[in-house]
Amino acid sequence: MKTKIIYIAAFAALLFPACDFLDRYPYDEVTSKTVYSQATLAEAAVMGVYSNIKSDFNSTSLSSLNWDAFSTVMDAYEAAYYSDYQYLSGVIQPDDASFLNYWKRFYEGVYRANDVIANIGQVPDMSEETKAVRKAECLALRAYFYYRLNVLWGGVPIYLENLAPEEYTKGRSSEYDVWQSIIRDCTDALSVEALPGKYAQSDADYGRVTKGMVYMLRAKAYMWLKEWKSAENDLLEIGKLGYGLFQGDYADLFKEANEGCEEMIFSAQMREEASQGNVFTRTYGFFHVAGGGGNNTFFANTNFVESYQNADGTDFSYDDIIPGYSEMSPRARSVYFLRDGLTATEKEKMEEYGADMSKYLADGNEARILQAFENRDPRLAASVITPYSSHSGGFTGTAIDYTLRWPFRDSNNSPYDLETKSNDKYLYNIRKFVTVGVEYTNSTYNPVDCPIYRYADVLLSLAECANEQDDISGAIGYVNQVRSRAGVAGIPAGSVASKEEMRERIIDEKRWELAFEEQLYFEELRWGVWKDDKFTENGLFEIWGEPVYSYNWGGDKYLHWPIPSKEKEMNTNLVQNDGWN
Repeated sequence: MKTKIIYIAAFAALLFPACDFLDRYPYDEVTSKTVYSQATLAEAAVMGVYSNIKSDFNSTSLSSLNWDAFSTVMDAYEAAYYSDYQYLSGVIQPDDASFLNYWKRFYEGVYRANDVIANIGQVPDMSEETKAVRKAECLALRAYFYYRLNVLWGGVPIYLENLAPEEYTKGRSSEYDVWQSIIRDCTDALSVEALPGKYAQSDADYGRVTKGMVYMLRAKAYMWLKEWKSAENDLLEIGKLGYGLFQGDYADLFKEANEGCEEMIFSAQMREEASQGNVFTRTYGFFHVAGGGGNNTFFANTNFVESYQNADGTDFSYDDIIPGYSEMSPRARSVYFLRDGLTATEKEKMEEYGADMSKYLADGNEARILQAFENRDPRLAASVITPYSSHSGGFTGTAIDYTLRWPFRDSNNSPYDLETKSNDKYLYNIRKFVTVGVEYTNSTYNPVDCPIYRYADVLLSLAECANEQDDISGAIGYVNQVRSRAGVAGIPAGSVASKEEMRERIIDEKRWELAFEEQLYFEELRWGVWKDDKFTENGLFEIWGEPVYSYNWGGDKYLHWPIPSKEKEMNTNLVQNDGWN
């Protein structure tokens, strides 16, 4: 499947021009008849639909947005914040290119899916069963693209067949009607008996849509509608298909050897070739991470890192390690993060910065702060490079351990400090998905698939459904399955006082479990917590809490993206979202 997506999708791009709702490329009947005249070309058209999903995760798409940078778990590097993430600064306008790019991208996926759905039945040398399966796949993929459109814009035009250029003039359907269209497409896909419930990793078709993926997508739509029982029913079906939690270490879940394990329901397929690997080593990785280097486009959010519990299930507090820590100013407490053996010049500089150097331990400063990261939820160490921990980089062609120390001195000579694009600030680097040592030769070659749906999310979604139906005990049971695999103590039975408290625990758990996988922005919007959690006393902070920049709420209009200005000019029936005119 990985090979097919890369090479056949490239061929499909030659057969079909991209669907651009601005340029209104004409629907070419001659090309369509040619494509669907033989199975090989028709399969290429199907792969062209899948290729749209890969765009968000592929290393060639450095201009693509990372959805988790909109969530509370991650922040963009300062320059990226001001150039690519102005949506979080309160100053963006409807004519910003990002709105148009994603509107076009998702509708291009719709266009390609519509083409297959309408024409796959006429392929003469393809079995009826294969035709039915490929149509089901494209019904699910169309639903996936409309899911993204509906979350971002809150009601969009529904096109279930491709039209002549001048006919793309529909007004917006309601948000509810789009959810219903998504549910219908998923239901139609699930009605195809031949659509597999699950593929084995060794299967040539591994990576395609399965019933597991469709149940998950339909459950997500039901959860937006707060139809908890319907969502629960779909989520329970996924477990019956053979999916389950990966039983190894959480960190190993994101290694190539386990990318096709029983936990992975649907993933963007990556390959160890130039510009075909996932984007994360490049955008999460530090300077010496691998050949080509990392850009450190994103850092883990400091508030989020501090939210990780202790491994025994208790809440973490710096005050338990360093009494009085929280009462100090961020600059004063920066002293606790300083490396051992500071030079006189470094001490002077930190004192000028505002560090309370009376609390500095020349020979034990590192050991003291390391206690704050011992015995924490193991998902923290698996996902984030914390102070005085190391990550192996292969930039020089040799595996070298680079350690996150402060202040930064030298990354080219022992003891090898970890170097980033922001060496004048002490920030939390992301470890998850990042190439280790010389396992892959280039930062664009990382072939680890990017999970879109995995079984841990199924369990946490089941917990949410149970809780919303007043079954707190059942919700705890689902959450504890995920915590047990992670190596953190479970929530004791009877310890949660209310549905509201359990809801908060589920939200926290999903953030700890799914961080940096590009799914949480959509969930935070659905939970209704995005405004308060992202914009209240939040932003990019140094590890000790000194702000680098803060987010600025642009008003409730920010809960939905604006219809792109140019698209609205082309279709005057489109009504702009409130507040964006």
